Amino acid sequence: MTWNWDQPDWPKFSYKSEALVPLEQQFLLQSGEFVGACKHMGADDQETLKIELISEEAVKTSEIEGKLLNRDSVQSSLRHQLGLGAERPGIDPAERGISEMMVDLYRNFGDSLDDATMFTWHRMLLSGDREIGAIGGYRTHAEPMQVVSGPDYKRSVHFEAPPASRMNDEMTRFIAWFNDTSPGGKTPLPPLTRAGIAHLYFVCIHPFEDGNGRIGRALAEKSLAQNLNRPSLIALAYTIERKRKDYYAALERNNKELEITAWLTYFASTILEAQRNTIARVDFFVAKAKFYETFRDQLNGRQEKVIARMFKEGIDGFKGGLSADNYITIGKTSRATATRDLQDLVEKGALTRTGELRHTRYHLSLAIQSTA
Repeated sequence: MTWNWDQPDWPKFSYKSEALVPLEQQFLLQSGEFVGACKHMGADDQETLKIELISEEAVKTSEIEGKLLNRDSVQSSLRHQLGLGAERPGIDPAERGISEMMVDLYRNFGDSLDDATMFTWHRMLLSGDREIGAIGGYRTHAEPMQVVSGPDYKRSVHFEAPPASRMNDEMTRFIAWFNDTSPGGKTPLPPLTRAGIAHLYFVCIHPFEDGNGRIGRALAEKSLAQNLNRPSLIALAYTIERKRKDYYAALERNNKELEITAWLTYFASTILEAQRNTIARVDFFVAKAKFYETFRDQLNGRQEKVIARMFKEGIDGFKGGLSADNYITIGKTSRATATRDLQDLVEKGALTRTGELRHTRYHLSLAIQSTA
């Protein structure tokens, strides 16, 4: 099998730039929509939203790699890293590490890329790992770095990265390319084009023993932030995780040739969807604030607890809606009381009801203009 890094012109990627023009224009338009949506929020609400968006990305970029983190722990660590409070006890090293990396990305997006930045991110991500040999440095082991699936007797190799002996040269060239294509660099590229190439280029080198996907997505976000001249706060990992199979399939389709128009249009479309998801989250956050303002002092303790739990589910809400059984469990109450509470919430306009009998479900009544 021949991989893209085996090609004589590596890493000179080619693509049809005209295919990306309308996507690039849409990206800039939606970037303005995000800024406009945030202007409707106060400073405290913006700070809270920032924590929620960053923590969601931290959790989802880890989940893509099969690593499940506690969202509350990640948020606690983020607040601590941003100087907004003490970190709660018992935070796992993986949760603290991804939080540290995301805060560093948020604060220092404008800095040029160098080895030290990625080594620091790698140490943050893998601070609690006891199985990885090289933490905070590029891989050095002689064994091939492969992405495989299936049992040993029938193993499928989806990708093999360049040998470790090439890592220093490959990464020196990658870092130079990343900095040269920045807005102030020698050969600047449009936002989506640059982010798409950066991600594919990096993961094809696969310079670390572990953490390449998470760092690769962080580099895509750093690239976008540099082009926007502000943190993107884009729901990239959240969007990729929802269609994880498509993401891995697109990477596999584009790791053998240097013509990458298909990859760039896929990744650009994913970023645009991520933007729409972020805007929808802003609208959800604003609607949440209005909801609590409308129903302040109108809910009993059980209702407050259940409503808070529904909001915690986020923009997707309970799968299929809240059931009476859900209410009983969360509110720790009887069926008769749950029925009265739910009817009261519907009459007040806090919830809407769909279905009948055992198929009855309840949803938050929110006036949200945008949709993901």
